[in-house]
Amino acid sequence: MAMPNPGGKRQAPLKVDLATDKLITQGAHFLGMTKKDLVDVAVRAYLDRQREEIRRGMIESMKVLDGSLASGVSLLTGLSAERIEELGGVGAGRNSLDGTRPAHHPGPSP
Repeated sequence: MAMPNPGGKRQAPLKVDLATDKLITQGAHFLGMTKKDLVDVAVRAYLDRQREEIRRGMIESMKVLDGSLASGVSLLTGLSAERIEELGGVGAGRNSLDGTRPAHHPGPSP
């Protein structure tokens, strides 16, 4: 049976270890709020405090990503573009995320 959802928003279960669940339960009880509301407030406050670190991470990711498959592989694996090439590259001359050649690397003339 589906649980009522008065706000109409989709809800997703949050899995935490037992010790964390106990902290959430106790905190919510003593603060007079639901566990859901406590987690909401806590996550928003934590992310707000980490805003600068998040921003730096986003900037570093954007520096790495240029729309090519190689840059995506580099970001995901931690390997440099040079090391990826040493290992054989990312495919037969195809380097962009959609499988086409990047505009700045035209293919051989016909």
